[in-house]
Amino acid sequence: MVEAQGGFVPNDLSLDEEHHLLIITGPNASGKSTFVRQAALLVLLAQIGSFVPAEAARIGLVDRIFTRIGAADFLAKGLSTFMVEMMETANILKNATRRSLVILDEVGRGTGTSDGMCIAQAVVEHLAHVGAKTLFTTHYHELACLAEKLPRIANARLEVREEQGDVTFLYKVIPGIAQKSYGIHVAKLAGLPNPVLERAQELLKEREGRKATPTHPLPLEGGGLEKGCTRLSLIEERLLQLDLLRTTPFDALLLLAGLKELVQGNQRSDENPGSAA
Repeated sequence: MVEAQGGFVPNDLSLDEEHHLLIITGPNASGKSTFVRQAALLVLLAQIGSFVPAEAARIGLVDRIFTRIGAADFLAKGLSTFMVEMMETANILKNATRRSLVILDEVGRGTGTSDGMCIAQAVVEHLAHVGAKTLFTTHYHELACLAEKLPRIANARLEVREEQGDVTFLYKVIPGIAQKSYGIHVAKLAGLPNPVLERAQELLKEREGRKATPTHPLPLEGGGLEKGCTRLSLIEERLLQLDLLRTTPFDALLLLAGLKELVQGNQRSDENPGSAA
């Protein structure tokens, strides 16, 4: 259907025992949903013995294809969009096996950011444990670090070209993590009035400025720890309190600088045991 409306960008996909769960990030309208729906359709075509539109394909048997895509409520039964999403996700988690193909498109977006991200992470962790071949699209870029913590998870992103403030979606899936959501650029393409776009850009800069400064910095020295604690215990406590999924790159840089100063101070104390720590 997409190809019938214009140019179609083909993409490769590989899900196997080594990497059976792919977390896909990228802006709205960049092609994430098309990519995952394409995979489900190709598997379905292969299952029924149909022609598969690909240069080459090796597709194993699946017991079921599960999908959670789109946003819709069920007013007749008093079910909100988020409730419908959770009910469909619950059905998938209860029935998916390692022989299943699971397509999840932005699970957790229908509630608050913190709740939604935690639900999304828990869903990813469950499916990683089950072993189902899974394509999981999300705007929660923090989830991408799960690939470093859990086996058989990989990251992919939709490629974007940004030149002089203009954004071009290339619809190409490549390894890696999306750095921005480009929501305001998508809003511009949708035709939002310029004053609204300009105000949104101002608010975004203000918000990013606030996020650049940690809201609750934890002291690396003193700061309520019991008397007699060593610098090593201070480092351990700081690391244990760190929430990797909610730490920005700037916060991480500040933390690293503080830990380095603490270690250097400890080394100086070791070299001069008679001096005050």
